[in-house]
This record gives sequence, structure tokens and C-alpha cells, in this order.
Amino acid sequence: MKRYLDPYIRADLAKKMVFIGWPRQVGKTTLARSIGESFENPTYLNWDSRDDRKAVLSESFRWGTKLVIFDELHKYRDWKNYVKGVFDTRKQDFSILVTGSARLDLYQKWGDSLLGRYYYYRLHPLTIAELLQKSYDPEIWPRFSESVPTEIWNDLLTFWGFPETFEAKDPRDLRRWHNDREKRIVQEDIRDVSTIRDLSTLEILVSLLPERVGSLFSVNSLVEDLRVTHRTVSAWMDVLEQMYFCYRIYPYQSTNIKSLRKEPKVYLWDYTGIGDTGAKYENVVANHLLKYVHFLEDVHGKKAELRFLRDIEQREADFCVVVDGKIDMIVEVKAKKTAISPHLAYFWEKLGKPPAYQVVFEEGIDSDHGGIRMMSASKFLSGLA
Repeated sequence: MKRYLDPYIRADLAKKMVFIGWPRQVGKTTLARSIGESFENPTYLNWDSRDDRKAVLSESFRWGTKLVIFDELHKYRDWKNYVKGVFDTRKQDFSILVTGSARLDLYQKWGDSLLGRYYYYRLHPLTIAELLQKSYDPEIWPRFSESVPTEIWNDLLTFWGFPETFEAKDPRDLRRWHNDREKRIVQEDIRDVSTIRDLSTLEILVSLLPERVGSLFSVNSLVEDLRVTHRTVSAWMDVLEQMYFCYRIYPYQSTNIKSLRKEPKVYLWDYTGIGDTGAKYENVVANHLLKYVHFLEDVHGKKAELRFLRDIEQREADFCVVVDGKIDMIVEVKAKKTAISPHLAYFWEKLGKPPAYQVVFEEGIDSDHGGIRMMSASKFLSGLA
């Protein structure tokens, strides 16, 4: 399958280095190798390979190569100065593509030695629009598909969007992959980039997060459960977010509403372990919207954020997308077709009637309700990146 970032990365390789980051096993190496096939004599070097490490350090690239792919290079202590030197001296000879796990995103933020020399892309798991092989143009959004094959939609809900689990479509393999991923994040990634030593208690925190998806996230409640300090839980959550186990979204601030200014909401990258159906559905939509936001930032250079709406009267709408300082859309998620949420209607009116959607997890729904559109989740998500 041609990944959604493929054409944009190819175009940018003619200008600067390109970095591809995000979670383990999301398809970064496969995408890089696929792009490499269209270049003359591509060179692929993985820092985890002893022979490739020697080639990296000696700059022994394939003769006549027009693309050098460095995989997991961020594990090399001086990797930024290394690629800076190669790019500055050899950019006329070949293009450079760097891929890496979650730690690449963390490390590339430190220092400015590479400033102006690269574009950074965040590769997300598969989503409806990508599975339908739809292209996205922010100038003519939205373009919803009239129908989404039931098999594709059900498989995405059941087996998640990581290529390995989605293609295997095996519940047993999914469970084992899910457990292995959690262990790797806690016992390898976090151990390598942090000073956390109490990994057993951190694993308890990981097990508690699925039941908190979609609700206001209180550090204080976890302090009581884990018997550690507020500062410790906050630090652990930062690390879990950096390693792409979870992510948090924060309330939108506006002078038009008396916004809540405190707790965020938390969501998981892997929603397959969430027991509550409503929370799982909300997480599915959150993942799609976050991919859309990052696509607008990484590809189109827009300033985009994913937020939620909540005021001091405890009215709440699940999501709002903010693009270049303006509300792009408001989204409320429901398991079944029901009346338009009064909270959604309230915020829609207060914020100037931007595009608003009540997304339901029933098929065949698409109707207008005085300016707010109720739509089946599969159709709505097909219009995103």
C-alpha cells in the first residue's frame, strides 16, 4: 500500500534531508525502502547492524547512490553532527532520509545544529482515508466517501491501524503484539531515555490508563492509586507520551466561553485494549483527528491543534480542531444515533457556527440538523487525512 506521506517526502528530498519518526512498527522502514526503489542505487544502513555501523562511520555509501537511508541512526551518540556533516558536504551527490522510533522525535528537538536542513514527518498508523487510498487537499476539504467497505471499517476497529496487526487480522497475534509493545515501551524505550527505576509501578500506571480514556485526567487520583508523589506521576506521564504510549489533549481557550483551564484528557495510541465501548470509539476518532492535525502541520505548514471544549458549567464537546488560530471543526462522538448534543449546539453557537459534526458509530447516517451534521463515523473519518 502506498502510504499517505509518500509523495510529499519524495518532493522534499530534492530540497533537504527528511526525517520520518513516530512509534515502533508503524511502517517507517517499509516506507523508506519503498521510496528508495525509485532512486538510483539506494543505500540502506541500519545502525543496529554491525556491518552497517562500520559503513556509516566510514561513510562507505554505495557507488553512484542517489539516496542514503539511515535507520535508527539516533542511537549513535553524535548522530546530529554526523548527518549535518554528510549533508553539508554531499548534498549535491545524494538525498538523505533518516528514520527512527519514538526516540528520534525526542532527540531531534534537542539543540539547533540541524536547523533549516531537514523536514520532519510524523508517520501515523493506517486510517480510513489512507486505507481507501484517498488524497487530501485542505483547500477542498471535506470530501467524504459515500460508502466505506464494511470489512475495512470493522477490521480497523478490531485490529488497529498498525500494518502488522491490520494485515494479519488474527486476534491471538493482536493480543501478543499488544502485550509485547507495552513491555518494549516500559522495559526498553523508557529505560534507555529516562532515569526511571521503579518500572514495576510504572507498569501499574500503564494498566490504569485505559479506564481513564476520554475523561478528565487527574494526576491526584493516580497519586492515591500508585502511592507516589504528584511530581513523579507527572514525570511518568510525560515519558509515556514521549514514547507514544498515550497522548493528552487540552481544553480550548476562548473569550467567548468560560473555558476550563486545568485537566487534559488522555488517549492511547493502541485503542484495542480499551474495555469501555464509548471510550474506545472516542479514542478511534481522536487518533484520526490527531493524524489530520499533524498532516496539516508537517505537509502544509499550518499551525494546527487538537483540543476539546469544556466550560465551568461542565458543558463539554469531545473535540475541536484549531487551524491557524481559528476553529476548523467541532466534533462530538456518540455510540448510536441520538438527538444532537445540547452541549455541541451550545458551543457551535458561541464559537460562531464553525463546521460541527455529531459522529455516530452506526452506518448509513448523514443528516443536517440546523447547521450541525450528524454522520456515521466511517464516512466522517474518510474525509480526514
